[in-house]
Amino acid sequence: MSLRRSLLAASFLAAPATAFSQPVTGLYIAGGGGVNWLQQSDLTPRDAATRAQFGTGSVDFEAGYGVVGSVGYGFGNGLRAEVEGNYRQNSVDSGRYSGLRSPQRSAGHVQNYGVMANVLYDFVIPSWPVQPYLGVGAGYGWTNLQNVRVSGADSAFAAPIEREANFAYQGIAGLAFPIAAVPGLAVTAEYRFYATLDQDVGSRYVTATGAQTSRRTEFQNHNHSIFLGLRYAFNTPRPAPAPAAAPAAVAPAPARTYLVFFDFDRADLTDRARQVIAEAAQAVTSTGTTRIEVAGHTDRSGTPQYNQRLSQRRAEAVAAELSRRGIARSAMSIQAFGESRPLVPTADGVREPQNRRVEIVLR
Repeated sequence: MSLRRSLLAASFLAAPATAFSQPVTGLYIAGGGGVNWLQQSDLTPRDAATRAQFGTGSVDFEAGYGVVGSVGYGFGNGLRAEVEGNYRQNSVDSGRYSGLRSPQRSAGHVQNYGVMANVLYDFVIPSWPVQPYLGVGAGYGWTNLQNVRVSGADSAFAAPIEREANFAYQGIAGLAFPIAAVPGLAVTAEYRFYATLDQDVGSRYVTATGAQTSRRTEFQNHNHSIFLGLRYAFNTPRPAPAPAAAPAAVAPAPARTYLVFFDFDRADLTDRARQVIAEAAQAVTSTGTTRIEVAGHTDRSGTPQYNQRLSQRRAEAVAAELSRRGIARSAMSIQAFGESRPLVPTADGVREPQNRRVEIVLR
């Protein structure tokens, strides 16, 4: 798969993960690999006499490859620390040494491997589907020149097998694409600059007559890498499952109201009134009613004081009939409102049959 397709696939997988973007907390592991470019290096003899005799040269390298693996710890605030191991290799592409000595081609390859301690910082931006991060590292690196050879007009440089170790340092800039389907897993894409202090490698200088001289030569080691990889944080909490839908609240049964009407200025029950009260008593038993309200009312044809007493007598008459039909008096709330709550609003002194009533409300 091409690099472009890999990046597109990683972006597609990571797109749903925005909601899970969060700083790394606790132990994690990471690894990756990709393309490595080793910068052109000058070949400079250490001593002035050798430089005067053999001159200087340079060597260019083909694009190579590199791999990296690390174990780290996230502090939950964006800061991470890790220990890393790495390996890079590049083959010689071409070289120059005091002009062309012979048709002999430049050849060989360079290996880099090291152990680094890195400090990184993740920029967690909730609205972004990615986590940018930056880091720096320091450690120890080994550079291995395998049969590196550069020819010139009157001399040649060669480093048959030479391994040197020195202080190494690096800078890191990357993007992490969290994978929503696997909490803690992220695809990473990053650029790394990795270098060591100038290496002092053992080498041979060969004259046009074939005479050889062993000398030390300075060799620059500056690498640029583009890596794709994976990172897994072990302590990433899984998203909480969606809460179960709360059961729909059971609406209380609507109150039932029964209206018992009375003749003018009377508090005795008619046959129709007794029939309505019987229906109310039956509903109390069948529906499990827990509260029964009995409220007496009058029209506005008398004085308020008289109507208050009349509404009380009407309420008591209905309550007595309910009791006769098996409804406990203690289950009833008996009230009298006189003419204060007319069913049909009227002027004072008006006789209105619908206002001469008792309301039985079952709740």
